[in-house]
Amino acid sequence: MISLVPPRLRKSIATFLAARDGNVAVLFGIASIPIIVSVGVAIDYSRAASARTAMQSAVDSAALMASKDYGSGIIRESEIPAKVDSYFRALYTASDASNVTVSTTFTKKSSDGTSTVLVTAAGNMPANFLKLAGVDNIPFNATATSTWGATRLRVAIALDITGSMNYDGKLPAMKLAAVQLVNTLKASATTRDDVYIAIIPFNQMVNVGTDKINASWLDWHGKLYDNQYDSKKEYGSCSSSNLKYRTAELCKAGNKVWTFFGECSDDEYETASECQSRGKTWTEKRSKEWKGCVTDRDLLHTYDNDTTKVIPTVAEPATLFVAKYYSQCGPSMLPMKSAFEANEADTSTDPTTIKGRINSLTAVGATNQSIGMHWAWMALQLQSPPFNSPAKEDGYKYTDAIILLSDGVNTKNYWNGDGSNYSPEVDARQRTLCQNIKNPANGNTTVFTIQVNTTNDPESAVLKYCANDGQFYQSTSADQIKLAFQAIGSSLTKLRLSK
Repeated sequence: MISLVPPRLRKSIATFLAARDGNVAVLFGIASIPIIVSVGVAIDYSRAASARTAMQSAVDSAALMASKDYGSGIIRESEIPAKVDSYFRALYTASDASNVTVSTTFTKKSSDGTSTVLVTAAGNMPANFLKLAGVDNIPFNATATSTWGATRLRVAIALDITGSMNYDGKLPAMKLAAVQLVNTLKASATTRDDVYIAIIPFNQMVNVGTDKINASWLDWHGKLYDNQYDSKKEYGSCSSSNLKYRTAELCKAGNKVWTFFGECSDDEYETASECQSRGKTWTEKRSKEWKGCVTDRDLLHTYDNDTTKVIPTVAEPATLFVAKYYSQCGPSMLPMKSAFEANEADTSTDPTTIKGRINSLTAVGATNQSIGMHWAWMALQLQSPPFNSPAKEDGYKYTDAIILLSDGVNTKNYWNGDGSNYSPEVDARQRTLCQNIKNPANGNTTVFTIQVNTTNDPESAVLKYCANDGQFYQSTSADQIKLAFQAIGSSLTKLRLSK
């Protein structure tokens, strides 16, 4: 039988079938097909994951901003879904996503005092390589919940303004970090009552403001101690706060300047005791030289009122705050103000605003952390002078927080220390104070402390003791002050919003 295949072609076919050259290339080409498909699938899913991340960020922001608009009265309840949609569309810019939808559910104040905006968004990412497997789209979604009203914050920030804060860039770093903390807390507030902040600058004393010169809660003359402590106690103050100069006689004998807080109907008599013993009339008069400072109250430790939150009353002189002339009296404190309304610029120096009070701080004087901590605690308690803090409304949970920053050790309070060297006696008073603050019987106050340690000092045992567990921060450089405040801001914000 004659073959239909020409001899030359038969030879070529036989040669091809017997050949073994190029097998690796052929096998690699076949094997690369699933590899290429796998890479393509990974690219498709990566695009979807990126789109979902952007969507999550957009719904988080949209939920929070709509909540703030509603809480501040800018929009009504019926307008919340449209406002959420508007915010979301402006923020979500993944142009390759398709069929993007947004839904919003608003829940009014529930039994636990919370109101909630729940935002859910969904979309599809068109597939490229997955189409080979019959998958045209990759679905994805994101959900955010903005909850407010459950917890309101009252925050008292006690800031060390002693002379040592002028070195190593500590003072400007503290100001910047504190302003950023205010912005963080402001961002977490949806109504004016959600977060209040007080600023308590301190050195050896605290400045309550010279406008308080006639306040009933100030002790100018130490009547409580006329019999207990020194029968010659005068209505006045020495230029030195050392107790050995506690009377006009001792002050003048020490070549110090005594300022009389009163005047006699007969100019011949300078002191209250001389005036009254001769049947004359002594008229109490505040010193025009007073710079606004007060020192630790209860000079004798009889009542320990320097470590308690007892409200000052005229009927109980030991509860009054002791006014003192102090040449290094620092900037005055700022009572509670709404963080929601802190609309001043970050660089403001207006001392009547939260950020402005922080930015206008200057540093001078000795260190008494205890008085800063005490006044911060009082700022959280008093709905009466000197703070007039906002009352706490029924139906809400409240968290009180103290943040105290200091760069040194305690050197002087009213009774102990020389203003230059470490005073363990001042530490002891502060430890007692912090023990009282953390006592559950005195309420629930969270304490954060920051030790700014740029000179390789030992860890502050008293600051660590005062802080709640895990809330003591040690900053070894000015730059680390910012990190400490950021961590504290994050902790406080978690109490306000959940997502």
